[in-house]
Amino acid sequence: MNPSLPAPATATASATDPIDVLLAAGRTYRRASALTASAAFGRRAVLKLAHDPKQLVDAAAIPVLFTVLFTYLFGGAISGSTGTYLKVLLPGVLSMSIAIVTMYGGARLAQDVRSGAFDRFRGLPVWRGAFVLGGLFSDAARYVFASAVVIGLGLAMGYRPGGGAPGVLAAVVLVIAFGLALSLLWAAVALLVRDPAVVVSIANAALMPLSFASNIFVRPTGMPGWLRAFVRVNPLSHLADAARDLMNGTGSAAGPVTWSLAATAVLVLVCAPLTLRLYARNR
Repeated sequence: MNPSLPAPATATASATDPIDVLLAAGRTYRRASALTASAAFGRRAVLKLAHDPKQLVDAAAIPVLFTVLFTYLFGGAISGSTGTYLKVLLPGVLSMSIAIVTMYGGARLAQDVRSGAFDRFRGLPVWRGAFVLGGLFSDAARYVFASAVVIGLGLAMGYRPGGGAPGVLAAVVLVIAFGLALSLLWAAVALLVRDPAVVVSIANAALMPLSFASNIFVRPTGMPGWLRAFVRVNPLSHLADAARDLMNGTGSAAGPVTWSLAATAVLVLVCAPLTLRLYARNR
């Protein structure tokens, strides 16, 4: 060996390099579980509400507007007294309010698709459904908030549920379950159209007729025959009836609850696989 040439670096000397030290640490990371990843995406969606408070404003404004307006303007004419009408209206408004605010979950997903965040999240080494499930966690938080507004307003206006706290809780759980199933539908729409404004427009076009052509505000006995037939098969009518029977403790909840659970199950069985398939193939 030529003594004029510098001696080669030894393994010990190279190990003192900061980068080599970090690499030598060999720290391993476990892949996040499906629940952990979903919770992280859910937390992100909740934090986004601070930048888009309109979702919470609508969740509070819709039940307040319809409950106060219909109770004090039409309650006496429809049911003879505002107290009697409130027993019919409040559970229906609960069902309608949750159904209407479901559109914002789809709009949020469409916004993530347009901004490019969707592509980055899909490339993460986590369960592919975590992003969608995390969004549902956030939606559930909004639905609980909207339900609390409806129930609190009703109690302030003099509504006293005959079914007590268990009946009210059962009605809220049933309505939120239906809302989450409906959220899957708007998630699939969002992955197809990729435009938040279009998602909201489609949801409004579907939900507004379902809300008003139902038994939420009035009984269908005085409606034309063709409209009564639509009201009878309207899933929101069954959901409102189920919430009424549970909250008022009338004891006839089995039929409407069964229909509502069936509608919820159909939405989940159809929309959940479709949403995951579109999520995996979306480009």
